[in-house]
Amino acid sequence: MWPGYVKGLELSLLDFVALAVFLRYQNVRVPSPILKILPIYIGVVLTTMIYSAVPMAAFFYAWQLARVLLIFAAVSKICQDPRGASALIRGMVLGICFQAGFSIDQKLSGVTQASGTFGHQNLLGMISHFVVFPALAMLMVDGKQRAPLYGVIAGAIVVIFGASRATLGLAAFGFVTLLVLSIARKPTPRKSMIVGLGLVGLAVAAPLALSSLQERFAVAPISTDYDERAAFERAARMMIADHPMGVGSNQYVVVANTQGYSDRAGVVWNYGSRGANVHNAYLLVWAETGFMGLAVFVLLLLTPIRIAFRTAWQNRRDPRGDLLLGLGVCLVVVVTHCFYEWIFVVYPVQVMFAMDAGMIAGLARQISVEKGLLAKSARQNELQPAVANGVEVA
Repeated sequence: MWPGYVKGLELSLLDFVALAVFLRYQNVRVPSPILKILPIYIGVVLTTMIYSAVPMAAFFYAWQLARVLLIFAAVSKICQDPRGASALIRGMVLGICFQAGFSIDQKLSGVTQASGTFGHQNLLGMISHFVVFPALAMLMVDGKQRAPLYGVIAGAIVVIFGASRATLGLAAFGFVTLLVLSIARKPTPRKSMIVGLGLVGLAVAAPLALSSLQERFAVAPISTDYDERAAFERAARMMIADHPMGVGSNQYVVVANTQGYSDRAGVVWNYGSRGANVHNAYLLVWAETGFMGLAVFVLLLLTPIRIAFRTAWQNRRDPRGDLLLGLGVCLVVVVTHCFYEWIFVVYPVQVMFAMDAGMIAGLARQISVEKGLLAKSARQNELQPAVANGVEVA
């Protein structure tokens, strides 16, 4: 019954699969800045145990981050196989199709905001970002596979039936951004065709999205007397001012209630409001781990984006660059979404982040190794004629 976002020292089948992959490919080295940044973030979280009211709760979150680190390392190793990234994306597409089926069933059953099996539409909406944009990127460069198309369609169903304003707006922004950047990087007839089909799809989806929003607000109108997001943010900022080093990871809800911050900020008295975190991942991390934790958290989010865009732009002729572009746009959307939601800190979202960031690290390494081998081969070819002619080469 702990009210934080991590309930204990959890283990899942995925952890054992990741461990098996890591041990199987332990000789495969995939250097990445994330392998340094994430352990530092774990160290910051562990440090908050020293002054936390409930040190064990902070350790729960550190344990979760260690599991995420293991998944990231395993995925980056898998992506050294040329088939690795596409296989992972097909698996993610299967998952989003599964959720789309539940969303359709819930919508037909009269549910205003479909949440699939995740319990809340905002959580499913953020999860969808990690699948839709890589699938769209694959669709633009590989016409032989049908899975990416199913992923884009299933993602659209999930987003529209979820009727979340932030998810809808950011999904549209990411869709347009990815199409524009991909064509700017390397225009092809297939991409032009997909842009045309995408515009038609947006024209069809827009009325459905508006209908879902109207239905949502008809059932639960927005109150003009009470702004809950603003109240949460006031509580978080007061907490930050009083605790510059943070109050301890995984403890925002307890501190907000027991130390009077929710009262003074005007958060209403009900279970849903008093049991929720501030709807801003950055303020949540800042309140719990201080400015140091916030700085490392932001660096953790931005590093894979930088790697994805830099590698994609430096290798415009490589089709893997389009996939990196899709992964990069996905993380840009997620980073923006974090200003409106706190749910990045829950395990399902962090698993998806580890997978997408792991694919970025793995693909970037794969491209770098191939370029190095090609450069070495070119140097050897230059030396061979000289040796054949009897020229001594130092």
